Amino acid sequence: MDPASQDINLNSPNKGLVADNSDSLSDVPVEGAVGNAANPLPPGLTEEEAEELRTELTKVEEEINTLRQVLSAKERHATELKRKLGLSPLNELKQNLTKSWQDVQTSNAYKKTQETLSQAGQKTSAALTTVGTVISKRLGDMRALPFSNSFSNYSIRHSISMPAMRNSATFKSFEDKVGNLKVGL
Repeated sequence: MDPASQDINLNSPNKGLVADNSDSLSDVPVEGAVGNAANPLPPGLTEEEAEELRTELTKVEEEINTLRQVLSAKERHATELKRKLGLSPLNELKQNLTKSWQDVQTSNAYKKTQETLSQAGQKTSAALTTVGTVISKRLGDMRALPFSNSFSNYSIRHSISMPAMRNSATFKSFEDKVGNLKVGL
């Protein structure tokens, strides 16, 4: 049997049979074909109608195979053109990602999120600036308090003064400002 004359369509009921329509093969039952002993004709369908449908099905399958071959040839041609133009799959991916990122950046959701995060960043920056200012001021106030200038004069009395410092007006004011700042964020 010549392989070129065989029906290679895997969906064809004539799969593997010689494609010429000689009378010698017309009497050979094809497995899965409509109208043979295993599969009787559906009610209301004559043998002639079934044969017409089989012929039409064969033509449609041949057209599908032809279209697949044409599509495959066009895809190869497109690939060759892209190669000649220097367009590699990696370049195409980069272009697709760039375009997608631009689409995201122009979306309303992205713009709203960017705006909200920008405002939150500005408020956080302002809050941290305020905290830094308050801490600097309080440290300056603490330097102004009478305190021994030398560590050799350091006494146990200074280390015990922490509870007393917590109850001082300066510390309470600092606590209130930090607390207000925390609530404001």
